[in-house]
Amino acid sequence: MPEPTPETEPAHDPEVLQLAAKVFDLARHGDTDTLAAYVDAGVPVNLTNDRGDTLLMLAAYHGHPRTVEALLARDADPDRANDRGQTPLAGAVFKAEDEVVRLLLDHGADPAAGTPSAIETAGMFGRQDLLELFTGK
Repeated sequence: MPEPTPETEPAHDPEVLQLAAKVFDLARHGDTDTLAAYVDAGVPVNLTNDRGDTLLMLAAYHGHPRTVEALLARDADPDRANDRGQTPLAGAVFKAEDEVVRLLLDHGADPAAGTPSAIETAGMFGRQDLLELFTGK
């Protein structure tokens, strides 16, 4: 069998790229049921885009708690950082998505992970309530 080349690798297939773009849009827009069906059918739950954003990162950042919960239930990594070192939890803090913050914490997200971390992000925005939640102080 010939060695795959950039032209023949599935990742460069226009249909695969189109599907990936659709799946990222589903996460971004909170289309939970359709996104969950794609993941259940084999789309990797920790799939990343060209910036390293996972489906969970996009759902968290755009404030879709139901989608976040569905992805976490399918073993999405709550601490997977994007290419800039940002985690879904820090993104949710940045966007003041408190329900998403709590869901991520309930599923084991580490407030100290990432750059800046969720703790540092909460501090930057004067979110004493979140700082207390993260540190217990």
